[in-house]
Amino acid sequence: MTEAAELPPAPEQARDVFGDRYADAVRYAELLAEAGVQRGLIGPREVPRLWERHLLNCAVLSEVVPEGVTVCDVGSGAGLPGIPLALVRDDLKITLLEPLLRRTNFLTEVVELLGLDHVTVVRGRAEEVLGTLQPVHVVTARAVAPLDRLAAWGIPLLRPYGEMLALKGDTAEEELKSSGTALSKLGAVETSILHVGEGVVDPLSTVVRVEVGESPGGVRFAAKRAKAAQAGRARRRR
Repeated sequence: MTEAAELPPAPEQARDVFGDRYADAVRYAELLAEAGVQRGLIGPREVPRLWERHLLNCAVLSEVVPEGVTVCDVGSGAGLPGIPLALVRDDLKITLLEPLLRRTNFLTEVVELLGLDHVTVVRGRAEEVLGTLQPVHVVTARAVAPLDRLAAWGIPLLRPYGEMLALKGDTAEEELKSSGTALSKLGAVETSILHVGEGVVDPLSTVVRVEVGESPGGVRFAAKRAKAAQAGRARRRR
């Protein structure tokens, strides 16, 4: 049996969540089940639970993303949560940031196939694009790294008073508690745990929200951003 044959039909909730983009969501699920598995982007055991565990679980993140903002999905991988978020929110300008070439190739193919004009794919690590990527309102991430390490990568990409939204599992509360000192040093001013997806996913999706003040990443990263921006301006003048 092929991996594509193991993909279950989309649940009824998917029609409500994705609306006019429902057909595109189905096509994305098929791509994950076929090319995504073949290229090693997701495990074959994930195919039967692609809808509930992956697409819908990520799409409901839209409940806590403000309107009309810029978003950077750090370590986007196969496009989770960035692509489901893009399918339900065409008011957002989303950057899918991913260091591995085989993944960025897949992401580029998906973005072009689904006509996601408000999505850009960038190859690189968060620390590499600092100063070259325009600071964003929101950083998203899912299954990338423990919260303290993820924050060190993601928070410096934020503009002042932005926020990081990290999809987490059962360890969310424990990770948040153990990362308190590190988050404060990175400029975090408020943290919270949110549960989204009522009536769509069970269990609800758990989101760790980290809000920053006027110096996302702390003083050290503010200086690094300024230096990178200055270098960028110098290159453009040549």
